[in-house]
Amino acid sequence: MENRLKAKYESEIRPALIEKFNYSSIMQAPKIDKIVLNMGVGDATTNSKNLDEAVEELGLISGQKPLITKAKKSIAGFRLREGMSIGAKATLRGERMYDFLDKLINVSLPRVRDFHGVSNKSFDGRGNYTLGIREQLIFPEIDFDKVNRVRGLDVVIVTTAETDEESHELLAQLGMPFAK
Repeated sequence: MENRLKAKYESEIRPALIEKFNYSSIMQAPKIDKIVLNMGVGDATTNSKNLDEAVEELGLISGQKPLITKAKKSIAGFRLREGMSIGAKATLRGERMYDFLDKLINVSLPRVRDFHGVSNKSFDGRGNYTLGIREQLIFPEIDFDKVNRVRGLDVVIVTTAETDEESHELLAQLGMPFAK
């Protein structure tokens, strides 16, 4: 079964981008390279059970086993030593990436309370987009009754676009609900 979003990209969005930005080759048209989901669990230093729950939830959201991230340096003020587990991340590519993006745009974001669209300013200058999600409960896989703590996560959409304008156009065509 081919992915809806990928099929739409190949049949409609790529030709529209080539036309808008006057590319000479279809390889110049920006595409989504990967999506990185990152969940920092700062309280894992005192209670390692919190990290296990975060890893489990991120696994449900992403559909693959997340990597546990470790502290790069020791920070005494946070009671943090180098090498301690402090978060989880998952990098999505290919089919899973398109499935997740489809689910994010059409199911999860509309479930956010008082949602007026995502920020237009979250581009990094090189065509990548970062989105912070305050609570993991907006994802349909998360069972509300089993959650003992509301955690946020970062979603980084890495594109092959050279500029923010190209990236914005790509995401807007894919259906990303930007704030007016």
